[in-house]
Amino acid sequence: MLNRRHLIMSMALSASALALPSASWAQPATTTRIVVPFGAGGPIDVTARILAEAVKGSLGTVIVDNRPGAGGNIGVSAVARAAPDGLTLGIATTASHGINPWLFSKLPYDPAKDFTAITQMLRVPNVLVMNADAATRLNINSLADLIAYAKANPAKLNYGSGGNGSAGHLAGEMFKNQAGVFAVHIPFNGGNPAQLGLLSGQVDFNFDNLATAAPNIRAGKLKALAVTTAQRVPSMPDVPDVPAMADTLPGFEIDTWWGLVVPAGTPAETVRKLNAAFTEALRSPEVKARFATLMAEPEPTTPEQFDAFMTRERTKYQRVVKISGAKVD
Repeated sequence: MLNRRHLIMSMALSASALALPSASWAQPATTTRIVVPFGAGGPIDVTARILAEAVKGSLGTVIVDNRPGAGGNIGVSAVARAAPDGLTLGIATTASHGINPWLFSKLPYDPAKDFTAITQMLRVPNVLVMNADAATRLNINSLADLIAYAKANPAKLNYGSGGNGSAGHLAGEMFKNQAGVFAVHIPFNGGNPAQLGLLSGQVDFNFDNLATAAPNIRAGKLKALAVTTAQRVPSMPDVPDVPAMADTLPGFEIDTWWGLVVPAGTPAETVRKLNAAFTEALRSPEVKARFATLMAEPEPTTPEQFDAFMTRERTKYQRVVKISGAKVD
């Protein structure tokens, strides 16, 4: 009887052990998501997916959640409303955290108060390009030539952009202001139509993303006059050396950037963990090599550095948007 009782008790204890999972089993599965405020396939989406893959060793499953619309405002506001638990990150961009606060009369988020910075991801140079045939016809071979022609021929030049308030539009207005010239702005419905307008000769010059413009520069269809970063861009395979705008217009600097943020109120320890994971990935040779295909250089920073950078960008774009007169109601 004793042995039988012991056997029954032993079986009962074993059954209890099976019924109650261990502490590790009891933990709910977690998935980190990166909200991209633009559609799939663009450079912001591509770089987010590269990073999601690179950090899975330290963060586990990381997915990309595309929430396009309203110039990035829909996706960004979704991040602002998310729980501050470190499981929802968002991509902050030149538009969402630099331009839109001054372009839109009302925003569904506060770029300064609703987010905590994690790290900048990268900066992508923009480039001032001319239709190659127009450049030859007008004998324009440099930025100084373009400025001289514009001053000698007021209002004869025009430039295209992806739309009112776009980065290309604001770069054009900043150029006109600093160079003291005038050119008519022709807004297109997006970056690709703007590039087609330039290639077909509808407009004389554009400020375009370097990665987008590079194939046509290599093919000789576009003439690159200057990059908009503070220094020249060294990594331009098969593209002639292109000077910086600042070489001719000191202080000129306007490029495209994006980085990672989380909802305000995310615990400091969680912010440090996320920063460590993503900056380590950004410094890896594999990520650097994949970003190089977009002609982009990783820019890992501390949260404090990225926050201060975004503050400076908002200050800069407040002035640029005012100069442009662009507004979205």
